[in-house]
This record gives sequence, C-alpha cells and structure tokens, in this order.
Amino acid sequence: MSRLKSISFTTTFLFLILNSYLLAQSADTEPDALRIGLTGSAPFVYDDPENPTGIAVEIWEDLAKEQDWNYTYQSFNEVSAALTALTKGELDIVVGPTSITSSRVTRMRFSQPYYQSSISIASRADTPGLWQRIKPFFSFRLLIAVGIFVFILAIVGTLLWLAEHKASPEQFPKDPFRGIGNGMWLAIVTMSTTGYGDMAPITLRGRIIAGVWMVVTIIFATSMVAGIASTLTLSGMGSSTIKNAEELSGKKVATIKGAPSLTFLKGHRTKSIETNDIEEAFELLRNREVEAVVYDSPSFYIT
Repeated sequence: MSRLKSISFTTTFLFLILNSYLLAQSADTEPDALRIGLTGSAPFVYDDPENPTGIAVEIWEDLAKEQDWNYTYQSFNEVSAALTALTKGELDIVVGPTSITSSRVTRMRFSQPYYQSSISIASRADTPGLWQRIKPFFSFRLLIAVGIFVFILAIVGTLLWLAEHKASPEQFPKDPFRGIGNGMWLAIVTMSTTGYGDMAPITLRGRIIAGVWMVVTIIFATSMVAGIASTLTLSGMGSSTIKNAEELSGKKVATIKGAPSLTFLKGHRTKSIETNDIEEAFELLRNREVEAVVYDSPSFYIT
C-alpha cells in the first residue's frame, strides 16, 4: 500500500430536507419521518437490518434524539446509489463515509468532516519476467535518444566529409550520400575504439574534428555503458510492484464505481476499470486482469 493524495471525507449527513417537510415544520405540524439512507463500510456503518451500528450511525442517532426527529432507515450497497436517490428526492439524508468532492458540494450540503483519509495503491509483487527486464530498452525515451545519437553522427560524418573529400576522395567520395555515410562509419569506429584502420583523416581540419569527437565520445560512451548496466541491474533486482502515482500512467487499474479515485485515475491517464466492490477489484488483480487497485486507504477504529 502506498499513501497518496490526502482526501478529506466525512461520515456525512447530507441535509437536503424536502420543502414539504420544511413547510410542515414552519406550520407547527408534525413532520413525516425523515428518510435516511445508510451506506458505506465499517467502522462507520455496520449494516445490520435489525440494529444498524457504526460511528456514523451513532452520531446520527444522537443528533436525531437531541432534535427529536423521527426517521426510517434504507440501506444502499454503494455510496453513489444513495447519493442518486438523495438527488432524486427519494431520501432526505445520507449517513455514511462519503467523500467531499467539488462536484458534490455544488448539489449537496455536508456536515463538517471529522476523518482524514487518502488513496492507496495495491499491486502484485511479482518477480520480473524477461519482458519486464528488457522493456526499458523499448521505451519512447530510448527511441528519442537513439534518434538524437544518429543525428549527431550525421553531423560529425558531414563535417569529416567536408574536411576530407577534396584531399582524400578515395575515402570520402564526392557523392554526399556515400561521403557522409563513410564519415558516419569513421565516427562510429572512432567512438567504439574498434580501430579497423580502413579509414583515417589526413587533413588538419579532419584530424581536429576526429580528435574532438574522440574526447566527446570517451565521456559519452562511458555514460552510455554505465546507464545500460544500471538499467539491467535495477530491472533484475526489482519487481512489478507499482509504488507511486507516476507509474500508473497507461496501466489497467481497477477501482469502485462512483468513487472519487476515478477522477484521480483519469488525471494520471490510466485505463480505469470500475467494479461493484473492493473484493471484485482484488479478484481482477489476482487474475492479472489489472495491474493495480486504487481506492481509499483502509479505515481503522480502535475502541
């Protein structure tokens, strides 16, 4: 589990009382029983049909007792379903752990939050296979690096051809395509210290260019070899575990329908898969149908 972005959420009492109830109250008539939607998980809501309990339920019942309110309970498996019923006027209040989001506060009223939560990532800790070990060498960044390297070789090859083609036409033909190609070949042989001896600059300008290229490639080749060695070592020692949000991009990730984590995942350009509950999400993870599960961090309650 990796704790990520902190999200304030509340065991929420969404006080959206119907106009009929408010009018009845102002007319000093006996109001109808409030329709209370119970949703969420322990320890905030323990959904017992006979005697629902939990932190949220206890707070609500104390408040209702103090205000002398009558109410009836209706249980919902999903927070989103309870909020939909509230929006349609089928409920007066929703009690349970409901995240406060910018879109919800424009349509609903929340109690003050009294619990801080965050989003967590769960992923498999598999031993990396062959593809995971060599995958870094097929990345877009490596493709860009190779393109830049070829471009630099073309520049060096062109400079060598310009310096040498008049004095050494047998090595650097006047045809630009063949001459620059030979210059690139000389640059590669020089960089790799292979030293075939089939080509060598004979002019002062050509030797200066070749000398500068030798100094540059000593540093460049050393850094490149060190980078390749580090990549191979880290890929061999690591695992497929996703440890931070940046690693989620482009991956299949499971979360719960209607959860605030959906917005978080969209912001990180993941392939989100919505499930009905957390057990279904973890089943997808166990079956390797997704690479991670992202949802609210577990809530712990100590009495």
